[in-house]
Formats: sequence, structure tokens, C-alpha cells
Amino acid sequence: MDIQEGSRMEGKRASLRLSVLGSGSSGNAILLSSPRVNILIDAGFSCAEMVRRLSLFDISADDITALLISHEHQDHIRGAALFSRRYRIPLYLTAGTKDAWGVARARVYGFEIIEAGEDFSIGEINIHPFSLPHDAADPVGFLLSQNGVKVGIALDLGSPSRLVKERLSGADALILEANHDTEMLRQGPYPPSLKQRVASRLGHLSNEELASMLREVATPRLRFLLLAHISKVNNYPELALLSSRLALSSLSGVSPRVILAHQDRPTQLIEI
Repeated sequence: MDIQEGSRMEGKRASLRLSVLGSGSSGNAILLSSPRVNILIDAGFSCAEMVRRLSLFDISADDITALLISHEHQDHIRGAALFSRRYRIPLYLTAGTKDAWGVARARVYGFEIIEAGEDFSIGEINIHPFSLPHDAADPVGFLLSQNGVKVGIALDLGSPSRLVKERLSGADALILEANHDTEMLRQGPYPPSLKQRVASRLGHLSNEELASMLREVATPRLRFLLLAHISKVNNYPELALLSSRLALSSLSGVSPRVILAHQDRPTQLIEI
């Protein structure tokens, strides 16, 4: 299914729609929409590229209600300041992320401080930020919900903590990272220090770790699993896909559609 086909609405409008606009070490961004709200989660591409990718779904930058920031690494905030300023879009981020990024110097349009564990709402969408193990100042994942439909997002994630698994369990859709294959990372070209960082509890999730987590958090209500932040150097998309599908196949009553997110193009617009 191509992007335009995936974006057509048939019959009654879905509660939530989502697309990973792009994901990888060069940039990350996610679009989540309800009938009256369009939210971006991270803006790791240039402002112009963000606008271009949104236009593929006939959404303009002026239609964006808010921009959620998971953490301050460049592949998640590269275009955020200019996008916020140019289109007058407020940012939502933790105090630790604000300070580590230097939001005042970035001259964003405006921002709201959020706190892990404290719910807030943007329009009809409820948002629950939760802490992630990652080597950033105060990184968070997000559980977004409307009318009982839940979408869990946890990208840069070094290890699946008990809290993370509790927050993701029971979601209708999950966007999770399948960053690397353990053996490919071990034998790959990265210097030892970088290999250690990626594989650490504060680094990135391997295919094997994701598969193990899926066996705990996937429930019969899970309809979509989107695999994101796949390394071009230390993983193959086919390996990530196979590992996740095998994990899910061992669970009774769980048969979600598994979708690969790419660096250079958005996924289709998924209706939940």
C-alpha cells in the first residue's frame, strides 16, 4: 500500500492515525492525528524536509497542533526549533531535555514543561510520558490515547525496564526500536567505545531484547507494531522483522501487522 492509499479515509474517521515520518540515526519523527489534533513526536529532519513529508499526507505544517520532544539528541530535534518558530507550534519537553538542549538559545516559539509520570492533554488526546533508560538528560517515551485507543512509543531505549514494559502493555499500536543485531554490532566497524555505548543499558535496543520485551507486553489487542531506528550498519531490516514476528507468533491470540519504518520515507498512514 502506498502513502496516498494509506492516507485515504473510508467511512467513519478512525480514532487515531499515525505514521513514522522517518526513523534512523539521521533523523526521527512521528505523526499522530485525531479528528481535531495533529501531533508530531520529535523533529529530527530539517524544517523543509518535515514540511515535505507531511505534505505527502495532505497535511500542512500549519495543521500541526504541538510538537513532543523525547530527548535532546540531534536526530530527534534537528528541525524542531525552526519548525516551532516558523509555524508557531509549542514544544512539550521535560525540564532536563530543555536544559540539555538549551531551548532559550534555540529560540523556539514556546514550550511547556512536562514530567515523566504526569498526564496531560492536547485536545482530545491524553498523553502519558514515562522515563526511558537512555544516555540523555531526561528522556521519555509516550503513551497516547483517545477513546480507549492506545499508542505506545519508545525509541532510543537501552533496556526494557519494568516501568517501560508496564506502560507499553495493552497498547493497540506500538512504535519501538529494533536498533541492532547483537552479533553484527560485535563484529561491525564501530570503535569499541561506541559498540559499548550502543549495547549498554543506556544505549539502544537489540533485535533480541525487543523480541523478549514483546513476549511480555504484546496482548491480543495489539494491532500494529512499527519497527523503528534500525541501524544501517549493525542490522538488516529482515532480521528485525523476523525476530519480532517469531516472538509474536509464540503468543496465543496475538497477530499484529508488523511494519518497518525507514530513514528516507514515511510509513503509510495507519488507521486505528
